[in-house]
Amino acid sequence: MTTNTELSAAASGTYSIRGDLPVVRLGYGTMQLTGEGVWGDPRDPAEAVRVLRRAAELGVTFFDTADSYGPDVAEQLIREALHPYADDIVVATKAGLTRSGPGEWSPVGRPEYLRQQAEKSLRHLGLDRIDLFQLHRIDPQVPLADQVGELKALQDEGKIRHIGLSEVSVDELKAASEFATIASVQNLFNLADRSAEPLLDYATANDIAFIPWFPLATGQLVGDGGPLTELAAKHDATPSQLALAWLLKRSPVMLPIPGTSSVAHLDDNVAGATVTLTDEEFDALTAAV
Repeated sequence: MTTNTELSAAASGTYSIRGDLPVVRLGYGTMQLTGEGVWGDPRDPAEAVRVLRRAAELGVTFFDTADSYGPDVAEQLIREALHPYADDIVVATKAGLTRSGPGEWSPVGRPEYLRQQAEKSLRHLGLDRIDLFQLHRIDPQVPLADQVGELKALQDEGKIRHIGLSEVSVDELKAASEFATIASVQNLFNLADRSAEPLLDYATANDIAFIPWFPLATGQLVGDGGPLTELAAKHDATPSQLALAWLLKRSPVMLPIPGTSSVAHLDDNVAGATVTLTDEEFDALTAAV
């Protein structure tokens, strides 16, 4: 494993979503910027703005958010921190989950609701077009054709550029692809929980961006004698940095979005982009779970 001395997310390389939307692969997720339970304003709004601006300074170009983070809080923090946006900044947002309180999430995929939320996100973010608009969850009470079809209509109208899905199976991705071109999928995936591996393999084979949420979870790989802890100590890196390095090496379509509300923690995460695992180290971590 080797590390570079210059701290930059650009060390993670780039990926072009659908071949026309380049991003630095190590992105930033805004879920942790809001209050407890992903509800309300951050405890330190000024620090939240500093984190977003620092991420951009460190070369992060891909910012993932959602209308439900707050709700409406994270999107407006992005606008406060980064608007007017640099040409290389890509903001991905989501709609399809409603909030009734801290830690409470309910899917709503009615076409009129998705359209309403897309219009609100455009306004909150200060954009004329959303580069990547993701269906946060498939609503089982609404036909998939109606949900994805509305996103396709918004795309045809020029209000969104690319369509993504969140927390789906391979079969659901294939079904949605009958109604629109799907540019990305976002599922729970990390070194310790690889239950979405079939979806990742399908996305890799079909050049679909894979955005792993909760990317830093390491399960039982840390602690005394844990393989991740031992390897981190050996190479003067943190377990989280190695977990990110493992994700980046796992697939060229992988776009990790570690989030934090602390500038210091952000710097630590971005340093993961400078870590390069050898094939042997990658295989050892893969086999450890």
